[in-house]
Amino acid sequence: MSKPIVWVNGDCLSPYNPSLQKYANAPAIWVWDDALIEEWQLSLKRLTFIYECLLELPVTICRGDVAKEVLAFAQEHDANLVVTTASPSPRFDDICNQIEHSLTLEVLEVEPFFEYDGYIDLKRFSRYWKVAEKHVFD
Repeated sequence: MSKPIVWVNGDCLSPYNPSLQKYANAPAIWVWDDALIEEWQLSLKRLTFIYECLLELPVTICRGDVAKEVLAFAQEHDANLVVTTASPSPRFDDICNQIEHSLTLEVLEVEPFFEYDGYIDLKRFSRYWKVAEKHVFD
């Protein structure tokens, strides 16, 4: 029998996150990714926005190496399954691969905000929105 935890990643900070919906009673974790914050030089405004989103979610907030924190959280809860949502983040696949060395990983799809096959710079919301608004409001 599966005993899951939910790993909430930065691409689905919503109470309607499919992982949180499917496993509503499972413990959930968010990890501030130190490497990503440094690499992308996230602004205080962006960090505040993320934190305010997290306050709306039933998650334990941690900081550090994402894969290590998720695995430690799973161990604390005797979980054998990590559930998360798909992400286009370049780091996502690497983190998933690290988790899958130790535990089963279930990645749920998120209904896309809009359909788009081209490149979008995800480092800044304004760059994303410049592409998205053309498709959302057509």
